[in-house]
Amino acid sequence: MSEYLSEGEAIAAVARLTRVQLVSFVEAEIIVPVMTEAGPAYRKIDIMRMELLCELSEQFDLQDDALGMVMSLVDQLHGVRAELRTVLSAVETEQQEVRQRIGELLYKARSTRR
Repeated sequence: MSEYLSEGEAIAAVARLTRVQLVSFVEAEIIVPVMTEAGPAYRKIDIMRMELLCELSEQFDLQDDALGMVMSLVDQLHGVRAELRTVLSAVETEQQEVRQRIGELLYKARSTRR
C-alpha cells in the first residue's frame, strides 16, 4: 500500500464501503482526506477508520452524527493511551521507592472505584 490512496483505491480497500458512504463520512468530517495535487487521498489510518465506521454503521445502524461521536471517543481513548505509555516510561526511570509509592496510589485509586 502506498502512502496515499485515491477515492477509488480506498473504496476497493474497504470491502463494505460504498462511494455514498465515503462521501457521507467526509461531509460529516468523520474522515478527513489529505489534499494532494491529484485530489483527495486517504492514509492507512483513514482506511482503518473506514472499516470501523462500516462495521459500526452496519451492526448498530448508527447515523453519521452518532458515528462522529463514537469516533471522537475512540480518538480520545487512543490519545489517553499514548499519554499513559509516556507516563509509564517516565515512571520506569524512577527509583524503586518512587515506583512503589505510585503503584500503591494506583491500587488505592482502583480499589475506591469499585
